[in-house]
Amino acid sequence: MSLRVSLLVPLLLCAPAVYAQDAAELAAMTSPWSGSGGELGFASARGNSNTESFNGRLRLRYTDDDWVHSMDLFGLRSRSEYTDTEDDGTTIRRRNTTANRYTGSAGSALQLGEHRQITATVRYERDDFATYDRQSSFGLGYGTRIIDGERFYMDAQIGPGVRRTHNTEDDATRTGLIGRGLFDLKYTLTPNTDLVNTLLVESGSYNTFAQNDFGVSVSMNEHLALKAGWQARHNSDVAEDKRKTDTLTTMNVVYKFK
Repeated sequence: MSLRVSLLVPLLLCAPAVYAQDAAELAAMTSPWSGSGGELGFASARGNSNTESFNGRLRLRYTDDDWVHSMDLFGLRSRSEYTDTEDDGTTIRRRNTTANRYTGSAGSALQLGEHRQITATVRYERDDFATYDRQSSFGLGYGTRIIDGERFYMDAQIGPGVRRTHNTEDDATRTGLIGRGLFDLKYTLTPNTDLVNTLLVESGSYNTFAQNDFGVSVSMNEHLALKAGWQARHNSDVAEDKRKTDTLTTMNVVYKFK
């Protein structure tokens, strides 16, 4: 009898701890904020000319029964400082901002079943060095999973929308209908390495805007990862002194929320 008691007591003492651990793991797995995170990158060069570049992103995703709400904030700012020699031989230290762009988007999706949803999305962008320095859009769409593999998936959202833009070339503000498409894919290369790509297209009567974000993410632990990214942005209608396509290469530290 004493042997049974001696075996039973440790089991009873360990049971609450095991239950608490399982409950904590279950709560983490079912967290409504799953998929949220942020990334940050900074570069600085010093010498005959000084340059600084900063970019950051915050992604939030909240699940409430059949609804999924999301928000994405992005900022990019670059500045250079250099010495300029005047005609009389004097030198002047000049500072220039070479990039200043901020983007914010938010959306809600109603789940119709596994990998199918009705979506509503708003997006605003401010870019001081673009032909369209201000762009805002609203779109409705239908989303579904096109490819669903063990290591690879691809989601798509397609639908109509409306866009409002300001053109710095003629100081005109336009509003028009657009077709909007969002394509998101992920390939798991190794247990801690993912290839991700997101393509956004907003096409209207006077301009087609497309942005492609490609990244390679390597997880260091449950929360931290390193990410190398390449972004290409294209506008079909720009001023004569502007390029239609801009690119951005980043190396960021990523933090994943639980």
